[in-house]
Amino acid sequence: MRNLAAMPAAVLVVTGLFATAYGTWRGYVAARSALIPLLREGEPTRALVDAGRPLHARSRVRLALRQVLLALGWLAIALYGMYLATVGSAVMR
Repeated sequence: MRNLAAMPAAVLVVTGLFATAYGTWRGYVAARSALIPLLREGEPTRALVDAGRPLHARSRVRLALRQVLLALGWLAIALYGMYLATVGSAVMR
């Protein structure tokens, strides 16, 4: 019966560790893909068209901003996973 009582805590720890690892990995991938459009030069004609637009209307900037927000969302999931693992380890004691 004692092992059965510790099972929810173990599930919280395992789920939290998985969410932390997966959220961190996906956040890194999204942050890396956010920087790629800003670092490469791209097509010259498209760059000239984008240069005439305001900063917030440029397609490369909008794509980078979207990817940054996605990365922050994944990192929030990773932080929630850390919280779950912490709660699970506190319940085990």
